[in-house]
Amino acid sequence: MRTAIIGLPMTGKTSLFTILTGVQEATRLGSLETRVGVAKVPDTRLDELAKLFRPPKVTHAVVEYVDFPAISKEALREPSYLASLRVVDALAHVLRVFEDPTVPHEKETVDPVRDRDDVDTELILSDLAVVEKRLERLEKDRKKIKNPELDHEHELLTRCKQTLESNTPLRELVLNEEEEKRIRGFQFLSLKPMLYVLNLGEEHAATLHEVEQQYREKLGARPRTHLTAICGKIEAELAELPPQEAAELMASYGLQEPGLHRLITATYALLGLMSFLTAGETEVRAWTIPMNSTAVKAAGAIHSDFEKKFIRAEVVNWKSLIELGGYAGAREKGLLRLEGKDYIVKDGDVLVIRHG
Repeated sequence: MRTAIIGLPMTGKTSLFTILTGVQEATRLGSLETRVGVAKVPDTRLDELAKLFRPPKVTHAVVEYVDFPAISKEALREPSYLASLRVVDALAHVLRVFEDPTVPHEKETVDPVRDRDDVDTELILSDLAVVEKRLERLEKDRKKIKNPELDHEHELLTRCKQTLESNTPLRELVLNEEEEKRIRGFQFLSLKPMLYVLNLGEEHAATLHEVEQQYREKLGARPRTHLTAICGKIEAELAELPPQEAAELMASYGLQEPGLHRLITATYALLGLMSFLTAGETEVRAWTIPMNSTAVKAAGAIHSDFEKKFIRAEVVNWKSLIELGGYAGAREKGLLRLEGKDYIVKDGDVLVIRHG
Protein backbone atom coordinates (compact mmCIF):
# COMPACT_ATOMS: atom_id res chain seq x y z
CA MET A 1 0.00 0.00 0.00
CA ARG A 2 1.60 3.24 -1.16
CA THR A 3 0.42 6.72 -0.17
CA ALA A 4 1.78 9.92 -1.71
CA ILE A 5 2.25 12.91 0.59
CA ILE A 6 1.45 16.03 -1.42
CA GLY A 7 0.80 19.70 -0.76
CA LEU A 8 1.87 23.26 -1.40
CA PRO A 9 5.29 24.55 -0.28
CA MET A 10 5.84 25.32 3.42
CA THR A 11 3.02 23.12 4.70
CA GLY A 12 5.28 20.76 6.70
CA LYS A 13 4.75 17.70 4.50
CA THR A 14 8.44 16.74 4.24
CA SER A 15 8.91 17.09 8.00
CA LEU A 16 5.85 14.90 8.50
CA PHE A 17 7.25 12.29 6.12
CA THR A 18 10.56 12.21 7.98
CA ILE A 19 8.78 11.88 11.33
CA LEU A 20 6.69 8.97 10.04
CA THR A 21 9.38 7.02 8.25
CA GLY A 22 12.73 8.30 9.52
CA VAL A 23 13.92 8.74 5.91
CA GLN A 24 15.84 11.92 5.17
CA GLU A 25 17.74 11.10 1.98
CA ALA A 26 16.25 12.19 -1.34
CA THR A 27 16.18 10.31 -4.64
CA ARG A 28 15.76 11.73 -8.13
CA LEU A 29 12.40 11.81 -9.87
CA GLY A 30 13.27 13.13 -13.31
CA SER A 31 14.50 16.68 -12.64
CA LEU A 32 12.78 16.66 -9.22
CA GLU A 33 13.53 14.98 -5.89
CA THR A 34 11.35 12.54 -3.97
CA ARG A 35 11.63 10.45 -0.81
CA VAL A 36 10.28 6.95 -0.21
CA GLY A 37 9.96 5.39 3.24
CA VAL A 38 8.06 2.75 5.17
CA ALA A 39 6.06 3.30 8.37
CA LYS A 40 5.36 0.36 10.66
CA VAL A 41 1.66 0.07 11.54
CA PRO A 42 1.33 0.23 15.35
CA ASP A 43 -0.59 -2.82 16.63
CA THR A 44 -0.71 -3.68 20.34
CA ARG A 45 -2.38 -7.01 19.49
CA LEU A 46 0.93 -8.22 18.05
CA ASP A 47 2.72 -7.31 21.26
CA GLU A 48 0.19 -9.27 23.35
CA LEU A 49 0.37 -12.31 21.09
CA ALA A 50 4.16 -12.16 21.15
CA LYS A 51 4.07 -12.42 24.97
CA LEU A 52 2.05 -15.62 24.62
CA PHE A 53 4.02 -17.36 21.83
CA ARG A 54 7.47 -15.77 22.38
CA PRO A 55 8.49 -16.08 18.71
CA PRO A 56 11.88 -14.91 17.44
CA LYS A 57 10.13 -12.71 14.88
CA VAL A 58 7.29 -10.17 15.15
CA THR A 59 6.25 -8.58 11.85
CA HIS A 60 4.03 -5.50 11.70
CA ALA A 61 2.04 -4.46 8.67
CA VAL A 62 3.60 -1.49 6.86
CA VAL A 63 2.47 1.55 4.90
CA GLU A 64 4.77 2.98 2.25
CA TYR A 65 4.83 6.77 2.02
CA VAL A 66 6.28 8.86 -0.81
CA ASP A 67 7.10 12.51 -0.19
CA PHE A 68 6.51 14.30 -3.48
CA PRO A 69 7.80 17.75 -4.47
CA ALA A 70 5.26 20.52 -3.97
CA ILE A 71 2.23 20.40 -6.27
CA SER A 72 2.37 23.00 -9.04
CA LYS A 73 1.56 23.42 -12.72
CA GLU A 74 5.24 22.89 -13.50
CA ALA A 75 5.50 19.67 -11.48
CA LEU A 76 2.37 18.24 -13.13
CA ARG A 77 3.99 18.75 -16.55
CA GLU A 78 6.96 16.59 -15.49
CA PRO A 79 6.35 13.12 -17.03
CA SER A 80 8.21 11.23 -14.29
CA TYR A 81 6.35 13.16 -11.57
CA LEU A 82 3.00 12.30 -13.11
CA ALA A 83 3.92 8.67 -13.76
CA SER A 84 5.00 8.13 -10.14
CA LEU A 85 1.98 9.94 -8.72
CA ARG A 86 -0.47 7.94 -10.82
CA VAL A 87 0.60 4.54 -9.43
CA VAL A 88 0.02 5.30 -5.73
CA ASP A 89 -3.04 3.93 -3.92
CA ALA A 90 -4.01 7.17 -2.18
CA LEU A 91 -3.03 10.81 -1.75
CA ALA A 92 -2.37 12.50 1.61
CA HIS A 93 -2.69 16.26 1.18
CA VAL A 94 -1.02 18.18 4.02
CA LEU A 95 -2.92 21.40 4.73
CA ARG A 96 -1.20 24.11 6.72
CA VAL A 97 -3.23 25.42 9.65
CA PHE A 98 -0.33 26.60 11.86
CA GLU A 99 0.60 30.29 11.93
CA ASP A 100 4.33 31.04 11.99
CA PRO A 101 5.78 34.36 10.75
CA THR A 102 9.19 32.69 10.31
CA VAL A 103 7.73 30.19 7.79
CA PRO A 104 6.30 32.15 4.84
CA HIS A 105 3.25 30.86 2.96
CA GLU A 106 3.38 31.20 -0.82
CA LYS A 107 -0.12 32.77 -0.78
CA GLU A 108 0.90 35.07 2.15
CA THR A 109 -2.10 34.03 4.25
CA VAL A 110 -2.94 30.68 5.85
CA ASP A 111 -6.20 29.27 4.45
CA PRO A 112 -6.55 25.44 4.40
CA VAL A 113 -9.85 25.50 2.49
CA ARG A 114 -8.35 27.62 -0.31
CA ASP A 115 -5.25 25.42 -0.43
CA ARG A 116 -7.41 22.28 -0.64
CA ASP A 117 -9.33 23.76 -3.56
CA ASP A 118 -6.18 24.97 -5.34
CA VAL A 119 -4.51 21.54 -5.27
CA ASP A 120 -7.73 19.77 -6.28
CA THR A 121 -7.96 22.14 -9.26
CA GLU A 122 -4.43 21.21 -10.38
CA LEU A 123 -5.28 17.49 -10.19
CA ILE A 124 -8.52 18.10 -12.09
CA LEU A 125 -6.74 20.01 -14.89
CA SER A 126 -4.17 17.23 -15.21
CA ASP A 127 -6.95 14.63 -15.58
CA LEU A 128 -8.87 16.82 -18.01
CA ALA A 129 -5.87 16.91 -20.36
CA VAL A 130 -5.77 13.08 -20.33
CA VAL A 131 -9.53 12.79 -20.98
CA GLU A 132 -9.53 15.29 -23.84
CA LYS A 133 -6.59 13.57 -25.53
CA ARG A 134 -8.27 10.16 -25.30
CA LEU A 135 -11.62 11.52 -26.55
CA GLU A 136 -9.89 12.97 -29.60
CA ARG A 137 -8.44 9.55 -30.38
CA LEU A 138 -11.80 7.86 -29.80
CA GLU A 139 -13.53 10.23 -32.23
CA LYS A 140 -11.14 9.17 -34.98
CA ASP A 141 -11.43 5.46 -34.16
CA ARG A 142 -15.25 5.54 -34.07
CA LYS A 143 -15.34 7.03 -37.56
CA LYS A 144 -13.25 4.15 -38.89
CA ILE A 145 -15.00 1.21 -37.18
CA LYS A 146 -18.28 0.43 -35.44
CA ASN A 147 -17.47 -0.98 -32.02
CA PRO A 148 -19.82 -0.90 -28.98
CA GLU A 149 -16.80 -0.93 -26.64
CA LEU A 150 -15.54 2.31 -28.14
CA ASP A 151 -19.02 3.82 -27.79
CA HIS A 152 -19.19 2.83 -24.10
CA GLU A 153 -15.77 4.30 -23.42
CA HIS A 154 -16.67 7.50 -25.26
CA GLU A 155 -19.87 7.88 -23.24
CA LEU A 156 -18.06 7.29 -19.94
CA LEU A 157 -15.18 9.65 -20.70
CA THR A 158 -17.66 12.32 -21.80
CA ARG A 159 -19.21 12.07 -18.32
CA CYS A 160 -15.73 12.35 -16.82
CA LYS A 161 -15.04 15.43 -18.94
CA GLN A 162 -18.26 17.11 -17.82
CA THR A 163 -17.44 16.39 -14.18
CA LEU A 164 -13.92 17.79 -14.51
CA GLU A 165 -15.09 20.86 -16.41
CA SER A 166 -17.38 21.64 -13.48
CA ASN A 167 -14.21 21.69 -11.30
CA THR A 168 -15.28 18.51 -9.52
CA PRO A 169 -12.79 15.70 -8.74
CA LEU A 170 -13.57 12.34 -10.35
CA ARG A 171 -13.73 10.73 -6.91
CA GLU A 172 -17.14 12.43 -6.60
CA LEU A 173 -18.46 10.89 -9.83
CA VAL A 174 -20.86 8.00 -9.20
CA LEU A 175 -19.54 4.94 -11.05
CA ASN A 176 -20.66 1.33 -11.05
CA GLU A 177 -18.17 -1.54 -10.79
CA GLU A 178 -17.90 -2.00 -14.56
CA GLU A 179 -17.32 1.72 -15.16
CA GLU A 180 -14.64 1.87 -12.47
CA LYS A 181 -12.87 -1.06 -14.08
CA ARG A 182 -13.11 0.55 -17.51
CA ILE A 183 -11.31 3.77 -16.48
CA ARG A 184 -8.90 2.21 -13.97
CA GLY A 185 -6.10 2.11 -16.53
CA PHE A 186 -6.08 5.90 -16.87
CA GLN A 187 -4.99 6.21 -13.20
CA PHE A 188 -6.73 9.58 -12.86
CA LEU A 189 -5.28 11.68 -10.03
CA SER A 190 -8.56 13.26 -8.94
CA LEU A 191 -10.13 9.80 -8.73
CA LYS A 192 -7.71 8.61 -6.05
CA PRO A 193 -8.89 8.47 -2.42
CA MET A 194 -7.79 11.63 -0.62
CA LEU A 195 -6.68 12.00 3.00
CA TYR A 196 -6.56 15.60 4.19
CA VAL A 197 -3.94 16.03 6.93
CA LEU A 198 -4.27 19.23 8.96
CA ASN A 199 -0.91 20.43 10.28
CA LEU A 200 -1.80 22.34 13.45
CA GLY A 201 0.27 24.59 15.68
CA GLU A 202 1.23 23.47 19.17
CA GLU A 203 -1.38 25.81 20.67
CA HIS A 204 -4.04 23.46 19.24
CA ALA A 205 -2.54 20.26 20.67
CA ALA A 206 -4.93 20.00 23.63
CA THR A 207 -7.95 20.68 21.40
CA LEU A 208 -6.79 18.69 18.39
CA HIS A 209 -10.00 16.70 17.98
CA GLU A 210 -12.19 19.81 18.32
CA VAL A 211 -10.19 21.68 15.66
CA GLU A 212 -10.30 18.56 13.47
CA GLN A 213 -14.11 18.54 13.73
CA GLN A 214 -14.32 22.26 12.91
CA TYR A 215 -12.36 21.75 9.70
CA ARG A 216 -14.32 18.61 8.88
CA GLU A 217 -17.38 20.88 8.74
CA LYS A 218 -15.52 23.65 6.86
CA LEU A 219 -14.15 21.31 4.23
CA GLY A 220 -17.43 19.41 3.97
CA ALA A 221 -18.08 15.68 3.64
CA ARG A 222 -17.02 14.42 0.22
CA PRO A 223 -16.93 10.92 -1.28
CA ARG A 224 -13.72 8.90 -0.89
CA THR A 225 -12.08 11.46 1.40
CA HIS A 226 -11.03 11.37 5.04
CA LEU A 227 -9.55 13.94 7.40
CA THR A 228 -7.14 13.78 10.32
CA ALA A 229 -4.91 16.23 12.18
CA ILE A 230 -1.37 16.29 13.53
CA CYS A 231 0.83 18.80 15.34
CA GLY A 232 3.93 18.61 13.19
CA LYS A 233 6.25 20.67 15.38
CA ILE A 234 5.47 18.60 18.47
CA GLU A 235 5.74 15.34 16.52
CA ALA A 236 9.23 16.39 15.42
CA GLU A 237 10.23 16.84 19.07
CA LEU A 238 8.67 13.50 20.05
CA ALA A 239 10.58 11.66 17.32
CA GLU A 240 13.90 12.64 18.92
CA LEU A 241 13.03 11.52 22.46
CA PRO A 242 13.20 8.13 24.23
CA PRO A 243 9.73 6.50 24.65
CA GLN A 244 9.28 7.49 28.31
CA GLU A 245 10.19 11.14 27.73
CA ALA A 246 8.06 11.22 24.57
CA ALA A 247 5.06 9.94 26.55
CA GLU A 248 5.61 12.62 29.20
CA LEU A 249 5.84 15.36 26.57
CA MET A 250 2.67 14.11 24.86
CA ALA A 251 0.84 14.19 28.17
CA SER A 252 2.06 17.73 28.88
CA TYR A 253 0.52 18.89 25.59
CA GLY A 254 -2.67 16.91 26.12
CA LEU A 255 -2.05 14.58 23.18
CA GLN A 256 -3.55 11.10 23.56
CA GLU A 257 -1.57 9.33 20.83
CA PRO A 258 1.25 10.04 18.34
CA GLY A 259 0.38 11.53 14.96
CA LEU A 260 1.66 8.36 13.28
CA HIS A 261 -1.20 6.38 14.85
CA ARG A 262 -3.81 8.89 13.72
CA LEU A 263 -2.43 9.09 10.19
CA ILE A 264 -2.28 5.32 9.66
CA THR A 265 -5.72 4.76 11.23
CA ALA A 266 -7.14 7.39 8.88
CA THR A 267 -5.34 5.83 5.88
CA TYR A 268 -6.82 2.42 6.68
CA ALA A 269 -10.30 3.92 7.06
CA LEU A 270 -9.97 5.83 3.77
CA LEU A 271 -8.91 2.74 1.82
CA GLY A 272 -11.27 0.34 3.60
CA LEU A 273 -8.47 -1.81 4.99
CA MET A 274 -8.08 -3.99 8.09
CA SER A 275 -5.62 -6.49 9.56
CA PHE A 276 -5.86 -10.17 10.38
CA LEU A 277 -3.13 -11.95 12.32
CA THR A 278 -1.13 -15.15 12.23
CA ALA A 279 0.55 -16.35 15.42
CA GLY A 280 2.82 -19.21 16.41
CA GLU A 281 6.17 -20.10 17.88
CA THR A 282 8.10 -19.01 14.77
CA GLU A 283 6.41 -15.67 14.01
CA VAL A 284 3.57 -13.34 15.00
CA ARG A 285 2.47 -11.21 12.06
CA ALA A 286 -0.19 -8.74 10.87
CA TRP A 287 -1.52 -8.90 7.31
CA THR A 288 -3.36 -6.06 5.57
CA ILE A 289 -6.44 -6.91 3.49
CA PRO A 290 -9.57 -5.06 2.30
CA MET A 291 -12.55 -5.15 4.63
CA ASN A 292 -15.08 -7.91 3.88
CA SER A 293 -12.37 -10.15 2.39
CA THR A 294 -13.05 -13.87 2.38
CA ALA A 295 -10.85 -16.45 4.10
CA VAL A 296 -9.49 -17.67 0.77
CA LYS A 297 -8.43 -14.11 -0.19
CA ALA A 298 -6.79 -13.70 3.21
CA ALA A 299 -4.89 -16.93 2.56
CA GLY A 300 -3.73 -15.45 -0.74
CA ALA A 301 -2.31 -12.43 1.11
CA ILE A 302 0.03 -14.85 2.91
CA HIS A 303 0.99 -16.84 -0.20
CA SER A 304 -0.61 -17.37 -3.60
CA ASP A 305 -0.29 -21.17 -3.17
CA PHE A 306 -2.40 -20.97 0.01
CA GLU A 307 -5.21 -19.39 -2.02
CA LYS A 308 -4.99 -21.94 -4.83
CA LYS A 309 -4.85 -24.96 -2.48
CA PHE A 310 -7.07 -23.59 0.30
CA ILE A 311 -8.99 -26.20 2.32
CA ARG A 312 -10.13 -24.56 5.56
CA ALA A 313 -9.14 -21.81 7.97
CA GLU A 314 -8.98 -22.21 11.72
CA VAL A 315 -10.22 -18.91 13.16
CA VAL A 316 -10.16 -17.40 16.65
CA ASN A 317 -10.35 -13.83 17.95
CA TRP A 318 -6.93 -12.61 19.12
CA LYS A 319 -8.21 -11.68 22.58
CA SER A 320 -9.83 -15.07 23.13
CA LEU A 321 -6.59 -16.76 22.05
CA ILE A 322 -4.65 -14.86 24.70
CA GLU A 323 -7.23 -15.29 27.46
CA LEU A 324 -7.33 -19.07 26.87
CA GLY A 325 -3.56 -19.47 26.75
CA GLY A 326 -3.22 -20.59 23.13
CA TYR A 327 -4.85 -22.74 20.46
CA ALA A 328 -5.39 -25.79 22.70
CA GLY A 329 -7.40 -23.77 25.22
CA ALA A 330 -9.40 -22.05 22.46
CA ARG A 331 -10.14 -25.41 20.83
CA GLU A 332 -11.25 -26.90 24.16
CA LYS A 333 -13.73 -24.03 24.69
CA GLY A 334 -15.02 -24.32 21.13
CA LEU A 335 -13.71 -20.87 20.15
CA LEU A 336 -11.27 -22.13 17.52
CA ARG A 337 -13.62 -22.55 14.58
CA LEU A 338 -13.19 -24.22 11.21
CA GLU A 339 -14.34 -21.88 8.44
CA GLY A 340 -14.64 -22.34 4.67
CA LYS A 341 -13.40 -20.18 1.81
CA ASP A 342 -16.45 -17.86 1.91
CA TYR A 343 -15.98 -16.87 5.57
CA ILE A 344 -15.69 -13.06 5.91
CA VAL A 345 -12.55 -12.31 7.89
CA LYS A 346 -12.92 -9.83 10.76
CA ASP A 347 -10.41 -7.30 12.01
CA GLY A 348 -8.36 -9.00 14.73
CA ASP A 349 -9.06 -12.57 13.62
CA VAL A 350 -6.13 -14.97 14.06
CA LEU A 351 -6.04 -17.43 11.15
CA VAL A 352 -4.37 -20.80 10.72
CA ILE A 353 -4.66 -21.77 7.04
CA ARG A 354 -5.08 -25.40 6.08
CA HIS A 355 -4.04 -26.02 2.49
CA GLY A 356 -3.16 -28.83 0.16
